[in-house]
Amino acid sequence: MMMSKNISTKSPTVLNLNKYFAVAVCIVIAIAATCLGKVQKFVGAPMIGLFISIAIVNLLPAINKDFKAGTSFVGKKFLSLGILLAGATLNFKEILGYGGKALPLVVVNIIIAFSVAYLIGRKLQVSVNTSTLVGGGTSICGGTAIATLASIIKAKETEIAYAMTAIFLFDIFGALAYPYLATFLGLTPNQFGFLAGTAINDTSSVAAAEATYNVLNNIDLNLAITVKLTRITMLIAVAVFFTIVTFRKETKVNNSGTAQKLSVGQTVINVFPWFILIFIFMAVLNTLGAFQNIDGAPSFFKNGYKFLNTTALAGVGFKIRFKDLITKGIKPIILGGCTWLAIFASSFLFISLFASYVG
Repeated sequence: MMMSKNISTKSPTVLNLNKYFAVAVCIVIAIAATCLGKVQKFVGAPMIGLFISIAIVNLLPAINKDFKAGTSFVGKKFLSLGILLAGATLNFKEILGYGGKALPLVVVNIIIAFSVAYLIGRKLQVSVNTSTLVGGGTSICGGTAIATLASIIKAKETEIAYAMTAIFLFDIFGALAYPYLATFLGLTPNQFGFLAGTAINDTSSVAAAEATYNVLNNIDLNLAITVKLTRITMLIAVAVFFTIVTFRKETKVNNSGTAQKLSVGQTVINVFPWFILIFIFMAVLNTLGAFQNIDGAPSFFKNGYKFLNTTALAGVGFKIRFKDLITKGIKPIILGGCTWLAIFASSFLFISLFASYVG
């Protein structure tokens, strides 16, 4: 009887309360981060939420394991929900307009980003998952791409946090520097639109850079955002590609003697990120104008997916200690810098060589 009493000192109710409390804390952090994100235009709410939770976990001596389980739940589930709402903000018609002109450069940059991420990542002995997240985040759309790919390749929360940090610093630098660089070099508005739209990661940072450029040059354009939306749309193709890669890996493992054999159908069910289908479906509905006649729908989807991503990253941040960021996170940051530099060089070379095409 004494042994049975010592086996468990906490009731299921207490365990659940700790997890619910973790979810509530992450939501409160997301609210604070959203407010802070509105008072300035350079750092998006998701990154602010990530750093707030990192600061909290480093100030506390220890965190209850059930609380950590709650933050892990938030980090995984809220990311997936955020991706679903993000689909409703995409419009395939953007590809057929001006943004379509940037598609060749976007595709080239995606190939370059992943190639550099894998090559440099191997030299730095960074995990393949981290290299994948850095490549996707740099070449497509920052946190949204990282969240989507992380769900597909089953990345660890620490890998997600390191990748987010890796692209954050250079994203902010690009948002601050590109408008002044473009103005100094005398780039045309279209050239700047290509540069900012293809070489700055986060959508909020693209918007901030374009706003600065407009003020510096006394114009009112949104070409960079249009190019950026085309770039985000490529997330669908990249997600499908990595789903196939993950499926092949799982199939190979299941056919070996090291794992239980599963049927092809079961492997597909285990591997395929079904939220991607809903993501695409939502994008199709938005392209067809299904949400335009619903009052507040566009604003709900836009703000909703950002808030869910912010909440999720607040949960992810509770896994990161400063000592780990300095020791384990420095290599991903170097990797992010190399990948960012490669994308900048590619975009700048493109707008220089094909100035007449860009306009």
